[in-house]
This record gives sequence, C-alpha cells and structure tokens, in this order.
Amino acid sequence: MDTDQVRGKWDATKGACPTRQVLGRFGDTWTMLVISTLEKNGELRSGQLKATIEGITQKMLTQTLRQLERDGVVRRTVVPTVPVTVSYTLTPLGLSLAAAVATMRTWAYDHMDEIAAAREEYDANS
Repeated sequence: MDTDQVRGKWDATKGACPTRQVLGRFGDTWTMLVISTLEKNGELRSGQLKATIEGITQKMLTQTLRQLERDGVVRRTVVPTVPVTVSYTLTPLGLSLAAAVATMRTWAYDHMDEIAAAREEYDANS
C-alpha cells in the first residue's frame, strides 16, 4: 500500500490538498538551509543565521523565520535586554523535519557529481 493510501484523506497530487502548501514551504531552499543551520548550531540569533547562510537577504531570512514560526517548526525567544535579544531554535516538530532535510542534503552531496555529468551531457545534446 502506498503512502497516500495509508494517509487516507491526504493526496498531494490533488490540487485542493493542503499538503501541497507544506511541501512548497519546506521544499524551499532558504527554509531547508535555515532548518539545517539551526539543527547544526542550536539556538541562534537572526544575525548569526544571516552570517552563516551565504546569499540570504535580511528580508528573506525574516520571511522564512516568520513562516517557520507560524508552522510550529521554529521557536522565537525574546529576551528583554537593551537592545532586545531575539533568538531562534527548532521545536520538536522542527527537529523531526531536520532529519528529512538532512537526508535530502546527504543525497545531494552523494549524487552531485552524477547530476553535474548528466547536466553536461544534456546541454551538449540540446
């Protein structure tokens, strides 16, 4: 029995299925990098995340963190200091997602040479 049949009411191939939003959210590059970074480093401030994830803009980091907080994957902690200190960490739900992200990352590392070769062959024949 396939996974969709086991899940019953969810079928991501259907346009109205809400799991499409979940797949879209967590399949995003910045989301995967934020989750990986928090899983590797634990609790971090926004500036630390931005410094670690090359190429992410402050706007994209803020949007990604807000979405992850809304989805219950990231916990935002505010410490009333001067200036206010805000840090982020993965929730138990986020830690469970981090395992799936790690699997994807490992797969990419393991197959990058094959993908590069396939792209070269495709481009040479196109």
